[in-house]
Amino acid sequence: MFETMVWVGAAVSLAGLVGLIWCILRVARARRAKLPDDEMRATLQSVLPMNIGALFLSVIGLMLVVVGVMLG
Repeated sequence: MFETMVWVGAAVSLAGLVGLIWCILRVARARRAKLPDDEMRATLQSVLPMNIGALFLSVIGLMLVVVGVMLG
C-alpha cells in the first residue's frame, strides 16, 4: 500500500513539474516577443494561477512520497 503511495506521489509531483515548466516556457515566450507592458502584465496574470496550482501539486506529491517512505 505504501509503495503505491510513493508512486502516486511521484506521478503527482511530476505533473506539478510539467506545469511549472509550461509556466516558465509561456513567460519566456512572452518576454522574447517584447510585448507592451499591459499585454505582458495580462500574460503574467493568466499564468499565475497555473503556476500556483503546479507548485501545490508538486508539494502534495512530495508529501505523499515522504509519507509513503516514512510509513513503508
